[in-house]
Amino acid sequence: MKRYIDLIQQTFEFPTREFGVDNNHNLLFNNVPLMDIINKYGTPLKITYLPKISEHIEHSRLLFKNAMKKYNYKGSYTYCYCTKSSHFKFVLEEALKNNIHLETSSAFDMPIIRSLYDEGKVTKDTFIICNGHKRPQYLDYISKFLNDGFVNCVPVLDNLGEIDHYLDNVTAENVNLGIRIATDEEPNFAFYTSRLGIRYKDIDELYLTKIKPNPRFKLKMLHFFINSGIKDTAYYWSELTRFMFKYCEMKKICPELDSIDIGGGMPIQTSVVFNYDYQSMVDEIIENVQWICNKNNVPVPNILTEFGSYTVGESGATLYKVIDQKQQNDRELWYMVDGSFITQLPDSWGIGQKYIMLPVNNWDAPYTKVNLGGLTCDSADYYNTEAHSEDLYMPMLEEGQKDEQYIGFFHTGAYQESLGGYGGIQHCLIPAPKHVIIDRDENGNLTTELFAEEQDSESMLRILGYRSKRKEKEPLYQVETPTDEEVDVETN
Repeated sequence: MKRYIDLIQQTFEFPTREFGVDNNHNLLFNNVPLMDIINKYGTPLKITYLPKISEHIEHSRLLFKNAMKKYNYKGSYTYCYCTKSSHFKFVLEEALKNNIHLETSSAFDMPIIRSLYDEGKVTKDTFIICNGHKRPQYLDYISKFLNDGFVNCVPVLDNLGEIDHYLDNVTAENVNLGIRIATDEEPNFAFYTSRLGIRYKDIDELYLTKIKPNPRFKLKMLHFFINSGIKDTAYYWSELTRFMFKYCEMKKICPELDSIDIGGGMPIQTSVVFNYDYQSMVDEIIENVQWICNKNNVPVPNILTEFGSYTVGESGATLYKVIDQKQQNDRELWYMVDGSFITQLPDSWGIGQKYIMLPVNNWDAPYTKVNLGGLTCDSADYYNTEAHSEDLYMPMLEEGQKDEQYIGFFHTGAYQESLGGYGGIQHCLIPAPKHVIIDRDENGNLTTELFAEEQDSESMLRILGYRSKRKEKEPLYQVETPTDEEVDVETN
């Protein structure tokens, strides 16, 4: 029978820059020997390979540098990291090593940035692009940042009433504002126009009545984002073109307007087969923006991006052990793993997201078609197809086999912990797995650090309101017993 490695090599160009197999038939991920990591830390296991974050930031900057040079584009490029993709401190610290800027989406982002400022990781010159529909606490945080001299904190107006809070509460002399434009959604969406942002027809009036009359406030940026991400489709180019014509129209009545934020949405690899041409896509964006500006006799804008998944997604992996195999009928063989897809890779369940899935060991073994099953009692806790194939193949497990089988899901570094409720309460009380940070020192040698142990029952008991076993003899509520003197006083 053909071996698993034969299947991979005849399906893909393998090994790749990112994946390979060592002499022991074990998988390498960015030249990290995964079996060594598993032998040290066990499974289930989340890993983050930090150098991948810096690699993607550098790659994006190179893409835009090349495109701007090609078309003699006169504007600047600013890389912002979309914090909601992963709020972990080790992610932000790695990203900030590259002198990047940040985009926020809710109130509690702001104390995180304040903490980073206190540690010298960001400065008052760092761009903080404040997106999202803002509740009072978020508005108050933004106002305080502006009043404290964070000169590049840019509130992006998401509704018509948001500006009123800043007019009433911000005392800073120079406040730069952005406006998010409500784009049309893809034709297959349940609604026509995005709930986020301000309608095209309302933008002129908002600027003329609320921003222009106040000399302390300047409209510096228009914000553009669509859910499909940056894709070479008629829909994307149509929306970007519409947006740019609006920018040119606004530039003629608002001279201080000089920047556009084209959001995030740069894709990451979800299959070993991946043919997205990043440079051609960025080239075309720059060419289109410049062409529309030239057509309207308007200077080209500075460009900001907010790459989240692209920044951190490919740095992550989730590793499992096959703990059982079950032949449920003549055609369906199940490999049961020691974790849950619903709780630990929620995008795979919620939106059918596909990840690169590869066995960690036994690449020299024959292969078979399988379904992967998670630990919860939910029938939807499974994974059985890949982005490039309707079938899923794994090394065959022989009866009495000594080697245990491990599998890895790769490029899982964005959103999964936050969507799954990291450290909280999961379906069937499945615990959050161990998390290990992998880095390289100045000599290129691998270093590992255990960021978090597997979640224990004690943390769940506390969240659910149960008393700790260590305190089970203590009353739920402490009631002070009055002294005899206090009783006498009260009686008298």
